[in-house]
Parts: sequence; structure tokens; C-alpha cells
Amino acid sequence: MSTLEAIILGIIQGLTEFLPVSSSGHLELGKAILGDESLPEESLLFTVVLHFATALSTIVIFRKEILEIFRGLLQFKWNEESQFSVKIILSMLPAAVVGVLFNDQIEALFSKQILLVGAMLIITGLLLFLADRAKHTDRKVSFTNAFLIGIAQAIAILPGISRSGATISSSVLLGVDREKAARFSFLMVVPLIFGKMAKDLMDGGIAESSMDIMPLVLGAIAAFVSGLLACTWMINLVKKSQLKYFSYYCFVVGAIAIFVSY
Repeated sequence: MSTLEAIILGIIQGLTEFLPVSSSGHLELGKAILGDESLPEESLLFTVVLHFATALSTIVIFRKEILEIFRGLLQFKWNEESQFSVKIILSMLPAAVVGVLFNDQIEALFSKQILLVGAMLIITGLLLFLADRAKHTDRKVSFTNAFLIGIAQAIAILPGISRSGATISSSVLLGVDREKAARFSFLMVVPLIFGKMAKDLMDGGIAESSMDIMPLVLGAIAAFVSGLLACTWMINLVKKSQLKYFSYYCFVVGAIAIFVSY
């Protein structure tokens, strides 16, 4: 993988991790367009590094909320902070279970499955379109909602289903305040990213990689910077009910991916 390709893929990851257009789907499309021929262990290492960079950008933006979550976990009082911590844990369970039980089947889907990516992008577009038409409320995330949003996150493991798109759309359709929905969506994924990174490191496949350090570093920087911008931008877009524009984008890219796959 060249340095330029790494930077391009880093920007794609940083933007699409937060924008509701599927980071996994766009990474697969980006690799296919760039003709990436990386070995599996090199591709895995690069993906892990990019996910770490976007997780870091999430931590920077939501550092106050994350500190509150830790306070909630360390306190023995049943207050707002501890309740929010429990909701984050509840939201993680479905994706964690799916990731552990169906890891091999999931990894098989991330092998230039352009037709699948296209179909799932269209489903993402439908979710965004419906959410954009939902009524505005000021409700918080409930415990039941947290688990249901977690199920949406588990489904979004499929390439082409946007994680942020699925979780934010599900939250809004469940009647959650739009800004609270966006913040909860971005916070709930951080523990899962680090958990997935730890699992990939322990599996040992990454240790076999001989990928050059420079593409990794520049790709990570590109993902971190673009992630900072995209995360802040996305919160404002959700509040202003502008998800429909992303739904149109998903429809177009999904249709192109399906057409190209034949």
C-alpha cells in the first residue's frame, strides 16, 4: 500500500465512521477502486490502526462525557452518571455477542463483497430517510432503548450498513432527542472498538504483518483529523434534520456498487 493510498483510506475512514454512510462499506469500495492488493494480515493491521485513530478522535471530542461514564462506574450511587454507564454497557451487549459467536462468518463478508455493500447502503439510506421525517422530542435514552439501539449496532456489523446511521436512526425513530441520539451513538462504540482491537492483537495475525510504518502513521493521522471534523459536523446535521441528504447519497452509491458488481 502506498502512502497516498493510506492517506485517502484514512480520510475515508475518519469521515465515514461518523457520517451515516458506512465506514466499512466505503473502505471496501475504496480498496477496490484503488486496487489494493495488501496481504490479509497487512489489511487487518491497517484497519485496526484506522479504527484506533477514529476512536481517539471520539475520546477527544467527548472527553467530558467519557469522564462522567467512568465516574458512574466507580460510584455506588444510583445517579444519572451511573445509569448512563449501565445504558452504554447494555448497548454494547448485542454487538459483543454477535462479534464473539459469528466472528469468522463476519470476516468472510469483508472480502470485496461489492454487491452486498451496495444492497446494505440502500437499506442505510432508507433508515436515514425515515429518521429524518420523525418528530422532534426531548426524551433521553431509556434502558430499553439502549438495548434496542445496541441491536441496531450489531446489525450494522454488516458491510454497507452504517453504524452511526443505524444507531442514530433507531434512536430517533424510538423517540429520543436527536442530539442525545447522536452523542449516545458515538459514545457507545468506543468500548467496542478497543475490544475488537484487543481481540485482533491477541489473535496474533497482526504480528505477522510486514507493512511499512509510514503508511500506517499517515493513514492514522488522516483518520484522526477527518474524524474530529466529521464528528462535530454530524452532531449539528442531526440536530438540523439533514439526514435525508445522506440517504440520497447512500441510494446513489449503493446503486452504483450494485451495477458495478454485475
